[in-house]
Amino acid sequence: MTRIAVCAPATAITREHAEAAEALVADEFPQHSIHFHEQCFLGAGHFAGTDIERLEALVELANDPQYDAIWFAKGGYGSNRIAEAAVARMNAAARAKTYVGFSDMGYLLAAFYRHGIGQPVHGSMPVSARSQTGREAVRRVLRWFLGDGSGLEPSLDGQTPAVAFNLITLAMIVGTPLMPKLDGHIVMVEEVSEHLYSVDRLFFHIANALPRIAGLRLGSVTAVPENDREFGQEAEDIAKFWCARAGIPYLGRAQIGHTAENRIVPFGLASPPTGD
Repeated sequence: MTRIAVCAPATAITREHAEAAEALVADEFPQHSIHFHEQCFLGAGHFAGTDIERLEALVELANDPQYDAIWFAKGGYGSNRIAEAAVARMNAAARAKTYVGFSDMGYLLAAFYRHGIGQPVHGSMPVSARSQTGREAVRRVLRWFLGDGSGLEPSLDGQTPAVAFNLITLAMIVGTPLMPKLDGHIVMVEEVSEHLYSVDRLFFHIANALPRIAGLRLGSVTAVPENDREFGQEAEDIAKFWCARAGIPYLGRAQIGHTAENRIVPFGLASPPTGD
């Protein structure tokens, strides 16, 4: 049984989102328990409560030994504002937990990975439980909690450490106290709602900042806004171009991103997938 606690370090969810996830767990995964912190439903402008409220909820749940895992409720922007303070307050119980999320939650996953706090994991989040396609992404994580590796990113080989990030999140982490050492890692990136020229600009930045990685994989690049002119390269062309410029091996695609097909990537070494 995995005792899961949920908080929202960036933006809020509704009680309907929480109820959908609770029902899914109760109906299909009785081996798990799931608890939503009241902070998930707070509002303070863009955020799920003030920085202090979001920080206190995260630290409270992380440091509580009755929970095995912290599952971040939702992405959006905001976890970077509390990441350093959270790291400084993590106790022994926090360092034994699993932390699952993606997109903006990459700030926290990166900080935890840098400081050896628990097992950071790129994976879908409870907010998706209300939609038919989203429920399967949520199930993928819940099955993984049971030891089912079928939802892992297929390229994981169990021999080379890997990480997965939203592209703009990774670019913002570079050069900050949140940035982990990624030498020898396979770095997977995905993006949503960015123009292709912005994707190119982000690759310019990270390609020059990650010269010693083992390779790069590109996940999905979705909801690309229409620009007033064609950029002239697709997302994969951009990734290949900057990898070649920086001497980074381009390893192909990864099944990660802001889609229902989003696969699980434990940071570091993970057992290869068991098959679908």
